[in-house]
Amino acid sequence: MVTENKESKFKWGMAVDIDKCTGCQACVLACQSENNIPINTEKNFKNARAIEWIRVERYWEGEFPDVKAKFIPILCQHCDNAPCEPVCPVYATYHTTEGLNVQVYNRCVGTRYCANGCPYLVRFFNYWEPEWPESLKNHLNPDVTVRSRGIMEKCTMCIQRIRRTTRNAKKNDEELKDGDISPACVDACPTDALVFGNQKDENSKVSRMKNDKRSYTLLDNNLQTSPNIFYLAKIDHDKKESTHHEEGKHH
Repeated sequence: MVTENKESKFKWGMAVDIDKCTGCQACVLACQSENNIPINTEKNFKNARAIEWIRVERYWEGEFPDVKAKFIPILCQHCDNAPCEPVCPVYATYHTTEGLNVQVYNRCVGTRYCANGCPYLVRFFNYWEPEWPESLKNHLNPDVTVRSRGIMEKCTMCIQRIRRTTRNAKKNDEELKDGDISPACVDACPTDALVFGNQKDENSKVSRMKNDKRSYTLLDNNLQTSPNIFYLAKIDHDKKESTHHEEGKHH
């Protein structure tokens, strides 16, 4: 359900340049630390009970020994036409006026309808009470609630950072500049593959990447979900050269 507000100055979005992603998993670890995500064990993974708001999928292309690994970070796509929103019986998940798909934890009753509706597999059910080693308890982020068991959780674009920065800018009577707000995954990326910003600002970096000729969205042509996460296709110079070579032979 889209609740578009034309008066809103912001429509947050993220662009991911696949050509820069090395699959280092820094974004995954940063997201886990920033958002108090429980530590995943080997048993959790084997039982399909792991929680990771962002994951890096790996794909192999070619045959040995000429094989290439390609990586793509997958997180909540914050769809304008999100399949997860209309199925929630208690309106725990909804679309904000700034383009974010958010989750109200203390309203969620754990039906998991939203997870069944999500085609991107980015919603997670909290099966157990979260636990951390004693040495890590003081490292929890005080800006983010620790979720109890029995609810759905997912990427929030680090909404606590968005709210804090916009609140401080309003208090100081300042205008937000491009780059003032960035989620934990964006800050941690060593290759700047992830870019966050305001899509309504035509001069923002995320807007320029969104309009790049390499830009595409996941499954949008088939599902019409209208994601606010944009991917820039990987540049494969070898494939291009090979194509030109074959064309030359054909002529």
